[in-house]
Amino acid sequence: MIDPARRARLARASLALGGGFLVAFSMPPWGFWPLAFVGVMVFEIALGSNPSRGDRFAIGMSFGLSWMFMGMGWMWFLTVPGYIAAGVIFATFHAIAAVAAPTGRWRVIGRPAAHTLVEALRLTFPFGGVPLATIGIGQVSGPLDGMARVGGVILLTWAVFQVGFALAGPAPFVPATVQRVRASARSAPQGVVAIGVIVLIWIASAFAPSGVDIDTAPVTIAVVQGGGRQGTRALDVPSALVTQVHLDATRTIEPDDELDMVLWPENVIDINDEPFEGSEINALVAAEAERLGVPLVVGITEDADQTGIGPDGKITNAQVVVLPDGSVTSRFDKVRRVPFGEYVPLRGLLEAFGAPIDQIPTDAVAGTEPAVVDLPDGTRLGVVISWEVFFGDRARDGAERDAAIVINPTNGASYTGTQLQTQQIASSRLRAIETGRWIVQGAPTGFSAFISPDGLVFQRTEISEQTVIVMDVPPRTGTTWYTSLGDGPWVVAMVLMLAMARWFARPRREKLADPDLRR
Repeated sequence: MIDPARRARLARASLALGGGFLVAFSMPPWGFWPLAFVGVMVFEIALGSNPSRGDRFAIGMSFGLSWMFMGMGWMWFLTVPGYIAAGVIFATFHAIAAVAAPTGRWRVIGRPAAHTLVEALRLTFPFGGVPLATIGIGQVSGPLDGMARVGGVILLTWAVFQVGFALAGPAPFVPATVQRVRASARSAPQGVVAIGVIVLIWIASAFAPSGVDIDTAPVTIAVVQGGGRQGTRALDVPSALVTQVHLDATRTIEPDDELDMVLWPENVIDINDEPFEGSEINALVAAEAERLGVPLVVGITEDADQTGIGPDGKITNAQVVVLPDGSVTSRFDKVRRVPFGEYVPLRGLLEAFGAPIDQIPTDAVAGTEPAVVDLPDGTRLGVVISWEVFFGDRARDGAERDAAIVINPTNGASYTGTQLQTQQIASSRLRAIETGRWIVQGAPTGFSAFISPDGLVFQRTEISEQTVIVMDVPPRTGTTWYTSLGDGPWVVAMVLMLAMARWFARPRREKLADPDLRR
């Protein structure tokens, strides 16, 4: 027979597990954004007022495991060991947050801050940041999305946690009838004050600067999607074939005086042993640029030593501007590389343990230049290559440097299903709101799309189709509060809130605040 206390702990852990599943279902591809608030409320109910440290850790771990394993399900088809490791590591973050947050009445302030901080941590750690299945991408379809232009994904994440914990936590008002039944019941206004702050920020976000259109003609952009089967690894598909299907799709574009540029996705050109400029592939791309009379902005993978940015045996992932004469006038080398996708952290150690690192035979070198490329007419484009769109600071870097439009060339062909692709579209929507810029996303097998500064999606392609989408994109200028401030002030605010909550939750402070405890 199971001990009643143990049964109760199992029930609370199971409840937290359900809360994590609800949070996961708030994200793409499901996108039921209200479930994030419900999931956090369920998590708060599972935790209760004064659980032990061991119970907090177990309940936090249960909440995190279901959230991460469900939200990152696409990783199963890519690397089962990596999927398991990532889910456990990130769930442990939330278990630690549950322990670090105070109990008692001040938990309604401390818990949202603690769990927001571990989500902020995922923007930088481990391996430079792995911000997958984050709460913010689910809220881009909800009413709080405008808060992203104020404080980015960190503010948006805190708002969800704060509302959920406050709605299920200490009540702001306890009626006299309740006190007659339970004499120990006390009101706790902290939660309603916190929600009031969120309402004020939400109202302010409606009036916050969001950038303005530049008084010039729009930039007509054609995005080329070559098509092909989803769920194929780079080692399984010849790079020449990928290049060819994009050439074929580009050849369907008719010359048009209104056209300004053509965008190809990330690394659809893989060139070895020679520089891209002056190569045979460069000549084929230049021929299309000459036929159309516009520059092509194409994604290339190239030996790093050929470009001078890295040693022999390394590669670089870049987006380059190719003119009709074949010259490359501007380039951006990807800064945020995919761990265990474009490079292998701790390669020597993992190799000693027999890990299958031969699937990633060459490490990519991180770029160091600003996240922009310039077109010949002077139009500046911000560039976030694939993985970089999950990081707010990458798009912000381009906007800070007067980019009028942001492009997101990506390559999700190796991922089975559409879970990651839908989460990437949601991330592009967040970046558009944060920067007040149009985002133009191009992928070889989907999804490609145009995304407005309000986060609206236009002309999203289907998976695996070969197509070209064209749109007049208004160039924009100006800054948002997020562009100006970044993540730093909000991280500091979370630290201060957690510290304040822990201070006021100290036993002596609780006793002084409660007249019943002073007797």
